[in-house]
This record gives sequence, C-alpha cells and structure tokens, in this order.
Amino acid sequence: MNNKKQTPLRKKGHRLLCGFLRIFVRRPKFIYLGERVEEQSIILSNHVGKLAPLKFELYFDRPFRFWGTHEMNEGLIPLYKYQSKIFYHQKQHWNLFLARVACLVVSPLTYLFYKGLNLISTYRDHRFKNSIEESINTLQDKNNIIIFPEDSSEGYFDKLKMFYSGFMLLAQACYKMGMDLPIFVTYYKKEENVFIVDKPVKYSELIKDGDDRDTIANMLCDRANELRDVKVD
Repeated sequence: MNNKKQTPLRKKGHRLLCGFLRIFVRRPKFIYLGERVEEQSIILSNHVGKLAPLKFELYFDRPFRFWGTHEMNEGLIPLYKYQSKIFYHQKQHWNLFLARVACLVVSPLTYLFYKGLNLISTYRDHRFKNSIEESINTLQDKNNIIIFPEDSSEGYFDKLKMFYSGFMLLAQACYKMGMDLPIFVTYYKKEENVFIVDKPVKYSELIKDGDDRDTIANMLCDRANELRDVKVD
C-alpha cells in the first residue's frame, strides 16, 4: 500500500495496473520475528531479480517508497539502456543481443509501471544528497523506505555477498534530526513465497560499539543470510 504523492490520473492508472498484475502474481506471506512494520522505518531486503520489489509493491500493506537507481526514473531511453545492458545482461546473464531485443517490449511496460512507483532515485555521486533529503521528507510524512542494498554487480544470489552502506547515511542523517529509526532486515524466500522480517534494531543500537558504516552494513547482510535458513511452517 503506497501512500505516495501522485497525480489522480497516474495514481488510478497504477492502481489498475497493480490490480491486473495481482491476477498473475501470487500473494506472499510476511512472517514477523518481532514487531510489525508500522511507520518511519528503513526496510532492507534482498532483490531476487524483479520478484521482491514487485511483491512489495503489490502486497505490502504499509505506506512506503522504494529506493532505486536513477536510470529507472529518468525516462524510457535511460531505462531501456539500463535494463538491457545492466539488469538483463550483466545481472541476469542474458545474451546482450537477446536482452536488447526483449527490452524493446519489456522496457515500455516497465516504464509505465515505474511511472506510478514514485521511486526515490539514488546516485553514485554528489547527487546522492538529494536522495537523502527526499527520503527524510518521505519519512517525516510517516512513510517507510524500502532499500535493496545487496551487491548485485555480478547477479542475484541466494546467499548475499555484501550490503552497500548508503542506508546508514540516511539513518545517520535522521538520527541527527532526532529520529532514531528502526531498521528491519528482511529476506524473501522465493521457493516458499515468504518474506521473513527480522525484529527491528534501532540505529542507536547499531552504532553503540563504534563500528563503521561498512562493518554494520555487512553485519546486517550476514543477518539477512541467516534469515534465509529460518524454517517456514
């Protein structure tokens, strides 16, 4: 359930598209190991290709916005280039020619879907400060932020290799403003169609021993991998 600032037409169109997709995409189960997600939190998840973001968008019942790479948010041509070369070829290991051909169909559909997401663009340069500012405003509006921090440069793996630490910069900025955000680590288990949601940990708890951002990020990555082994009834 996305509580997002959209034009009425875009909001209606996205809602209709999501309703159509629910016909084909199974509802996942959310299993909480602690308290439930309410508002003003950071949620970290594995990506599992397109699956985890799609399942969150269609079925997660709390207000949120995604972080996502800026190429997906800048129009059809940048999206096509990113999807064909990076997502399908580099990360999903498709043949580049086949990826380019497939994205002639896939990218326009993805573009229509992403227009309704109100994605928070992320960057790998000084513009990342804009991502932080927009995220803070989103959290102050009582939304959650969902982030997929895994290193997927060589593809998506069941056992996550590492977490990038950008989300720690957001948590730090919020902490300086008096918001000690809870951080939820989640793991989507594709075979069982289940999100395992760990009990939240506050930012202040994570930094109390003086560890640096990268160390904390990879500690949370290790925890995500542990969630993968949680038995589902």
